[in-house]
Amino acid sequence: MHFVYLGIAIISEVIATSALKASASFTRLGPSLLVLTGYSSAFYFMSPCLEKISIGVAYAIWSGIGTALIALVGVLLYKQVLDLPAVIGLGLIIAGVLVLNLFSKTVAH
Repeated sequence: MHFVYLGIAIISEVIATSALKASASFTRLGPSLLVLTGYSSAFYFMSPCLEKISIGVAYAIWSGIGTALIALVGVLLYKQVLDLPAVIGLGLIIAGVLVLNLFSKTVAH
């Protein structure tokens, strides 16, 4: 269940970060409320996952997957272009998250 909470925290953070750009520096009410709700939800759901997953590993997974998803949102929603170094860097982040999950004894399975 702790990975479900972590997943919800990641998705909430990605939604909030995506809405942050749409909020136009908090001048648009709808996206601004989505930012506040998304980040509140992200921290709320991050908390119970820390009962089973160490904080360093949970944060590495959260930030790694979140970074990759935000880059994908940037490409799909905001038509941003990733160059080759960005794609390689994102691949390395994803590889790091996989190594943590598959091989680390620190991660609670």
